[in-house]
Amino acid sequence: MSDAIRFNDQVVIVTGAGGGLGRAHALLFAKQGARVVVNDLGGSTHGEGANASAADKVVEEIRAAGGTAVANHDSVTDGDKIVQHALDAFGRIDAVVNNAGILRDKTFHKMDDSDWDLVYKVHVEGAYKVTRAAWPHLREQGYGRVIFTSSTSGIYGNFGQSNYGMAKLGLYGLTRTLAIEGRKNNILVNAIAPTGGTRMTEGLIPPQVFEQLKPELVSPLVVYLASAACEDTAGLFEVGGGWIGKVRWERSLGAGFDPREGFSPQDVAAHWQQICDFEGAAHPADNVAALKEMMANLQKYVG
Repeated sequence: MSDAIRFNDQVVIVTGAGGGLGRAHALLFAKQGARVVVNDLGGSTHGEGANASAADKVVEEIRAAGGTAVANHDSVTDGDKIVQHALDAFGRIDAVVNNAGILRDKTFHKMDDSDWDLVYKVHVEGAYKVTRAAWPHLREQGYGRVIFTSSTSGIYGNFGQSNYGMAKLGLYGLTRTLAIEGRKNNILVNAIAPTGGTRMTEGLIPPQVFEQLKPELVSPLVVYLASAACEDTAGLFEVGGGWIGKVRWERSLGAGFDPREGFSPQDVAAHWQQICDFEGAAHPADNVAALKEMMANLQKYVG
């Protein structure tokens, strides 16, 4: 049996923790000994309104089970307030789980600026604000874990979710860069793309499947990624229904042209099958690896 994952004396912020995935995360963190800041504005799935009772109820659950937690009702766009609340209540921060989100699903031609802006504001700006406020404290103590919540809608696209998909894949770009910047200070940063039966997905998933996609089947991965036991960083993991898989970029080996002579659109067309052939595909892990084929092409023709 593997060693127990514990968070004794550690403080974890979970945003959007008043229900669904965030609630499940918060409950499991508390069960593993963490002191949890349960953040939730208490708005609707469309980002409207506010209600303190959502976060308060989760804190009551945690305390009733013998855990330690405080409720925070600030918007994630006021991330500095959330972080300050954690510091005032517990004196430190060890992990941040950026879970808060909303949906404003519409086809692109029907989408208003408000639908685009609010989804960006909650998902991207909110995650940035909370993480940015926590970052100096994680650096100073030489330890931290940050989890961003991406989505298969961002990885693969999904009809009627151009705003949501944009935000969710953008968070993975943030994950990759912060993983590079944070590693020297032992701050590890990963992203999940969860599928769970929550109020945000109700009606979008067949009822018989929805019932099996319990939010608590996502939380064990989140808790592991936020623990000292985890040594991975910059990862993206699809998770749901009791299954976890890691996602990586794949790219064809492509086709090379002589950069001294240039090439035409007709040349591109003639080599299109080769450009799109994934046999023996590369899996670049960073910018250096991503440039490998291009640099080899330059070496071939230019020397």
